[in-house]
Amino acid sequence: MAEPDGALEPPPFPSPAAQPPLAEWPEGGVLDPPPSPSPVAQPPPVEWPEDGVLTRDWVASFTAALDWCSRSLPPDQLPSVLSADFVRRLVVAAAVILHREPNIVRVDPRPDQSVVVVGDVHGQLHDVMFLLRDAGFPSEERIFVFNGDYVDRGAWGLETLLLLLAWKVFLPNCVFLLRGNHESKYCTSVYGFEQEVMVKYKGQGAQVYRKFLRCFEDLPLASIIAGCVYTAHGGIFRGAVVLPSKRSKRAKKGHKYKASPTDDSTTLKLGSLDELLKARRTVLDTPYEGSNLIPGDVLWSDPSLDKGLSLNKERGIGLLWGPDITQQFLYTNNLKLIIRSHEGPDARDKRHDLLAMDSGYTIDHHVACGKLITLFSAPDYPQFQASEDRYNNSGAYIVLSPPDFATPDFHTFQAVKPRPKAHPFYDFEDVIDSDEELNLGAMDTGMSSS
Repeated sequence: MAEPDGALEPPPFPSPAAQPPLAEWPEGGVLDPPPSPSPVAQPPPVEWPEDGVLTRDWVASFTAALDWCSRSLPPDQLPSVLSADFVRRLVVAAAVILHREPNIVRVDPRPDQSVVVVGDVHGQLHDVMFLLRDAGFPSEERIFVFNGDYVDRGAWGLETLLLLLAWKVFLPNCVFLLRGNHESKYCTSVYGFEQEVMVKYKGQGAQVYRKFLRCFEDLPLASIIAGCVYTAHGGIFRGAVVLPSKRSKRAKKGHKYKASPTDDSTTLKLGSLDELLKARRTVLDTPYEGSNLIPGDVLWSDPSLDKGLSLNKERGIGLLWGPDITQQFLYTNNLKLIIRSHEGPDARDKRHDLLAMDSGYTIDHHVACGKLITLFSAPDYPQFQASEDRYNNSGAYIVLSPPDFATPDFHTFQAVKPRPKAHPFYDFEDVIDSDEELNLGAMDTGMSSS
């Protein structure tokens, strides 16, 4: 029977002459080592453009240099590619832009733009590079909002933050960087970023670190996307604290208001967006006492399934809030979504009332006006763990698309493997994985680096 048109004939068996000869054991029994791959040449030192104007090609080359350094250079050799002077110039250029932005950044996408929201990334450079490529790089068609915690715990916090700052300088109206609780003096001194900078920049490390601290103070606290989505690292915040009048008999000279762990939750009230706009964010560590408590709430608070607003006694800073408060916040501000971050698989492992962070996101409150979402973008986190049993969590990012921008499209992804070999910059076996039991006395509350 004839073969039908277009059918493929089976390939012929190879003839004996075409077969390779049998392998023979070498005389002496010594095998030759496999050929070494050709070494990739070290990139030249990255130079800041003379006119200070970044281009897409420059950012692409910078990304490639960061990737190469993370795979091929010992940490203390990083200045051979990224000089301390270059780092300072990039950080200052970004800080100038960030300083001009309000506490609440208004992100108003056009009908042809989408918005990508990213949670904690914690120095996991290669996962961030994958995320940017997977989501589609920032552009005039695609806005990115990053929800804080760029540094600490991971081995490449410096490189990760520099990459995102470069994107901010290149596309200031399409890339928005919000502050996380780890963008602080206290957290970076405990969880590795300060030591990372000191190892990589040695004698110039202290100056470079101070530039980063100053930049942290300039990071906005929250965003409103398309008028209907609120994003902040921790989430909800209380109303402004009113200190006792100077004429009050109870107000002693030099007395400082301090939030007491025994405060009745009924004394707390939900804050307004106007109060958040007026809060002072230029502090190295967000205060846990005094009158400027809103920034600490925004960066450190957590949701709960219990109703009401209460002090977050587990962390010692910030608040806990229930579904009724989420409903009140959404209704009052005519919003549909709250997207926050702040809790990875380690934190959720200790909170049995809420869903685990296996997929990189959870929907914690579903109320009449909308939803509260926790978003975490660092897969296989933390990078260094004392236990052999890893969380193996996925990371995730959210895409908000027109016309309403209020329907979250979740994208999960796995960690880039294998990670380049690296050493931690903090004692991860002794330091707790989640940000509980904080040494509040060590926090530089209310102080500015300027």
